[in-house]
Amino acid sequence: MPFLIVRNDITKMKADAVVNPSNIKLAEGRGTSRAIFCSAGERKLAKACRKIKKCKIGESVITDAFDMPLARYIIHAAGPVWINGEHDEEKILYHTYQSALKLAVKNRCKSVAFPLLSSGTYGFPKDKAIKIAVSAFSDFLLKHDMLIYLVLYDRNSFSIGKKLFTAIGEYIDDHYVEEHNDYFPECNRVVENSDVKILCNRSSENDDLPDHRAVTAQMPVEEVKKTLPSSALYIPQSIPKSFVDDKKSKSKKGRTLEDLINNLDETFSQMLLRLIDERGLKDSIVYKKANIDRRHFSKIRNNTNYIPTKRTVFSFAIALELSLDETKDLLNKAGYSISRSSKFDIIISYFLENRDYNIFEINEVLFAYEQPILGE
Repeated sequence: MPFLIVRNDITKMKADAVVNPSNIKLAEGRGTSRAIFCSAGERKLAKACRKIKKCKIGESVITDAFDMPLARYIIHAAGPVWINGEHDEEKILYHTYQSALKLAVKNRCKSVAFPLLSSGTYGFPKDKAIKIAVSAFSDFLLKHDMLIYLVLYDRNSFSIGKKLFTAIGEYIDDHYVEEHNDYFPECNRVVENSDVKILCNRSSENDDLPDHRAVTAQMPVEEVKKTLPSSALYIPQSIPKSFVDDKKSKSKKGRTLEDLINNLDETFSQMLLRLIDERGLKDSIVYKKANIDRRHFSKIRNNTNYIPTKRTVFSFAIALELSLDETKDLLNKAGYSISRSSKFDIIISYFLENRDYNIFEINEVLFAYEQPILGE
C-alpha cells in the first residue's frame, strides 16, 4: 500500500493507528500531543501511559485509542531533540519511525498516520525531518504492505531543500505557459475583449495593434490574420469551425471504422506489462515504487483495456525510470499528453529530465506546490 502526504488534523484521520510525538515519560505534551490526548480522553490515556511508565528515545510503545473516533491504537514515539546534528539525531529519528512501524505490523494495523516527528518543540529542522520520514517510509514499504499517512496540519509545516526548490522554480518559469499559449509558445503579450484574444511575441512590444473591437470571433481566421500586424496572433474565445477544419488531420480514404478498430495500437496495460518484462522486474517492486496499491495493479494487469488516471501513468513512469520521451509514449497509450500549462506536468517533467526517480521526493515537491501527489 502507498505512502501519502496529507494536510489534516491527525485526530480526524481514519487509520488503525495514530502516532503521538511523545516524550520519554509518556506525559501529555503540547501541540499534536495535546490534541491526541484530548481526543482520546486525557484521563484514560494518561492512566494507560502511567502503567507503561516510560519509553526510550528512538523507541515506541502502544496503547488503545480510547475515545478517538477513527483510530484503534495510539503509538507513542519518542523522537530525539535536535542539538546540532552531531549527536546521531538523524539516525535516531529514522529508528523512531521504524520502531513505530514495527509496532503497527505487530498489532496487525493496515494503516497508520504519522505527524512529522521531532519537528515541533524538539527543534528538528523540517527539511531534514521530512527527508528522514520519507526515507524510513520508503524503506519499510519495500517489504511491507501498509497505508502510511504523513499528516501535516498546514503547508507551513513543510519544507523542501532550497537548492531543489530554486531549481524547480526556474524550470517552471522556463517551461510553464498560461492556458492557450501551448499553441503559440512564442507569444507573451495579450490584448483581449469579450470576443477575441490577440497575442504578441517579444518583438512586437511597440507594434500598433488595430482596434480589436472590430475583430470578432465570427470572422474567418484568414481575414483576422490580415487585419492584425504580422507579429500578432489571434485566439477566439470559442474556436470557430473554420479554424478547427483547417487543423483537422484527414483520415485516409477508404478506411472504415471497423478497419481502424481492428488495427488498434498497444494499450496502456499492454505497454506497461511489456516494459516491466523487458526490464526483468517483479510486479511487486514496480507497484511499490509507483506508490500504487497491489489490488489496483491487479486490475491493470487483468484488464487489457484498463483506463488509468494521468497520475497513475506518471507513477509507473517514475517506477520504471522511463525517459521523458518514453513517458510521453506511455501517456499517449492512455490518451494523455504533457501540458505546458499544467504545473503538475512541468514538475514531473523536471524530475524525468533529471532522471530523479524518487517518487516520495517528487511528492514532497508536488505537495509544496499544492499539486496532487503521485500514487493512490
